[in-house]
Amino acid sequence: MTAPAPSDSVVESVAPNATTESGAAAASTTTTTTHSSPDASRREPPSSAAGTAQLPSKSLAGKPEEMEKTKQLVISALQYHPDWPTPGVNFIDILPIFRSPAIFAALLDVLVYQIEETFSSNKPEVIVGLDARGFLFGPTLALRLGVPFVPVRKSGKLPGVCFTEVYQKEYGKDEFQIQADSIQKNQKVLIVDDILATGGTAAAAKKLVEQCGGEFLGYLFLIEITVLRGHEQRNLLGNQPLLALVED
Repeated sequence: MTAPAPSDSVVESVAPNATTESGAAAASTTTTTTHSSPDASRREPPSSAAGTAQLPSKSLAGKPEEMEKTKQLVISALQYHPDWPTPGVNFIDILPIFRSPAIFAALLDVLVYQIEETFSSNKPEVIVGLDARGFLFGPTLALRLGVPFVPVRKSGKLPGVCFTEVYQKEYGKDEFQIQADSIQKNQKVLIVDDILATGGTAAAAKKLVEQCGGEFLGYLFLIEITVLRGHEQRNLLGNQPLLALVED
């Protein structure tokens, strides 16, 4: 999900998930110099660059046929809104998933399966969800796994002592925060969110987990927008597993 970006400028912070009309992405960390982009995360690239959501090309080995059917049920609930909120943007709406208890349950079944297959010998002990759509399924997923849920929020939304990570918006900087005592030292943490675009916000969340002393295990997204090549930003995201339910 994307929106048009301004002309390039050099920044030294984590950029949000955003692209230009042509689908070019920008992302950075506080130690990597790259281009700034607008605060228009979780939007898909223009319809000329994006297609219909597909299953990832690399399915989990040994996945039962019923799990593929469950994935397709979740995919069928996604809705596309061309030219919203601005012309040239094709917006993916995940909210219909949560209107149906059956489809929401199916989503959780698939996510739990992916986690158990990928982290069978190194299971997450904390689920971290990103503001704001990571809050839609992160807490329930954590409940299904029997582990705590910890939110990463925009600055000023959390009480107490917080760690802060800065990222760049179109007209200035914004901040992610996490409560300093929310993750115990060496707890194994999985970060979840709805969209992987450029990887900027995910990279910011990873830094916050590490500031808390947590052991970062990997990422889990509902959708990966492959044209933005966020998966390739390993200098930002690290080399841990990166899972996506569907690719678009």
